[in-house]
Amino acid sequence: MLGHISEEKPGLQRLATSPAVYWIALLALCGAYLQGGITKALDFQAAVAEMAHFGLEPAQPFALAVIVLELGASFLILAGFYRWIGALALAGFTAMAAFLANAFWLADETDRLRLMNAFMEHFGLAGGFILVAWHDIKQGIARTRS
Repeated sequence: MLGHISEEKPGLQRLATSPAVYWIALLALCGAYLQGGITKALDFQAAVAEMAHFGLEPAQPFALAVIVLELGASFLILAGFYRWIGALALAGFTAMAAFLANAFWLADETDRLRLMNAFMEHFGLAGGFILVAWHDIKQGIARTRS
């Protein structure tokens, strides 16, 4: 066509925007939650002890809820089934966990920097999950308008 600009993406852009790369990125984002959920499920008493350590009582229901949340939300994200709900659930969980486990403002000087870094890393993860939800919702809206 005269005057037609090709919409073919260069090789690197095509690779970077491929469905496989998107799914691998989602797997990487969910990796800590898959590992955490599986580890807690395999050693439930350690999961209960972790909940008690952070003052979450009764610890057993909290441990079970965390396992279900980490594994269930990761499954939703990776399967693409209500991905946005799973992503927002992990974003909220991650933000709450950052305040609970990484309260750097309460720490002494020796732990403050380490906890501040972990706190900010958690918020980076939460932001990543919010982007996943945003993208999924936006894609859903685009599909309904087509």
